[in-house]
Amino acid sequence: MKKDQPGLIIPDLWCLGRRESNVYLLRGSRESILISGGNSYILPDVLKQLESFGQTPERIDKCLILHAHFDHIGIIPYFKRTNPDLQVYASKRGWDILQKDKAIATINEFSLMTARRMRLEDSLQGYDWQLRDDLSGQTVSQGDSIDLGGLRLEILETPGHSSCSISAYAPEIKALFPSDAGGIPFQDEIIPSGNSNFSLYQQNLEKLAALDVEIYCADHYGYLTGQEASQFTKRSLEAAAKYRRLVEKVYEREQDMEKTVEHLVQMTLDTRPDYFLPRDILSGVSRQIVKHIAANSNLQRK
Repeated sequence: MKKDQPGLIIPDLWCLGRRESNVYLLRGSRESILISGGNSYILPDVLKQLESFGQTPERIDKCLILHAHFDHIGIIPYFKRTNPDLQVYASKRGWDILQKDKAIATINEFSLMTARRMRLEDSLQGYDWQLRDDLSGQTVSQGDSIDLGGLRLEILETPGHSSCSISAYAPEIKALFPSDAGGIPFQDEIIPSGNSNFSLYQQNLEKLAALDVEIYCADHYGYLTGQEASQFTKRSLEAAAKYRRLVEKVYEREQDMEKTVEHLVQMTLDTRPDYFLPRDILSGVSRQIVKHIAANSNLQRK
C-alpha cells in the first residue's frame, strides 16, 4: 500500500511534511531521530504535525541527513538552532559540502526557487530557516549504526544520486530510508534519480534490493508498506534501466547534449506538470544524467 499523507505509519514511526516532501520521525525506547530534512517550506507543516502527535522539536534527540541536497536538509538548520543539543549525522562527503560557501548559497537559492514554484514562499517568513556555516555534527559511514533503544538504524553508503548519499535501514521493523538513492514513487510510476553517477546509482539500487523491506520510506511522494514496499527497489532497478535506454535513444537521435536535455525536461514538464522541481533545477539534473550516460554508454558526444 502506498500513502503520501503525513501520519502514523506504525507505532513509533511517523511520516511528516507534505505530499512531495517527506521526513520521518522514529522513536526508540531511549531516543528519537528525525530522518532527512525535506524542503525548507515544509517547516510550518512539520511543527504543526509534531504538536498534533504530542512531539516538539526540543524532544527530538537526533537527526540524520541522508544527503546534502537543498530539498533534503531544509528544516534541519531551524531544528538545530531551536535545540542546540540535537545530534546531527551525515556522511563525510555530506559535511564537506555543507561547509562550502558556494554550496550554502546554492542550497538557499534553490530552496527559495522551489518554495516559489509551490507558492509557499510566504510560509518561511518569521523562521530562521536558511543554511549557514553553523551546522555541524557527527560523521557516519557504511557499517555504522545509530542505537535508539530497541531500534537501530544501520547506515549504508549509496552514492550515485549524489556523491554524499547514504541510506538507513531499521532491521527491527524492516524499514528502509533510502532518500533519493532509491526510486521516487510519483503517482503510478517510479522516477529514477541517478543524478551524479547513473551507473553507480544502479549498482547501489542492487545493494538496497537485497534488503528485507516491509516499509519503504521515500523522501518524495510518500511511503509504501507490505508487498509494494518489498518489491519497490527491484521495480526501481527496472525503471532505472528503462530511463537509461530512453536517454541513450534521445541522445543518439539528437546528437547534441543541450537538445537532449531540453527534450527530457520538456517531457517531464508535460507528463508531470505538478512535480515540485522548477524547470531550471530539472535542467541541471538532466544535464548531469545525460553527461554521464553519454560518456559511459559508447555514445558519440558533441
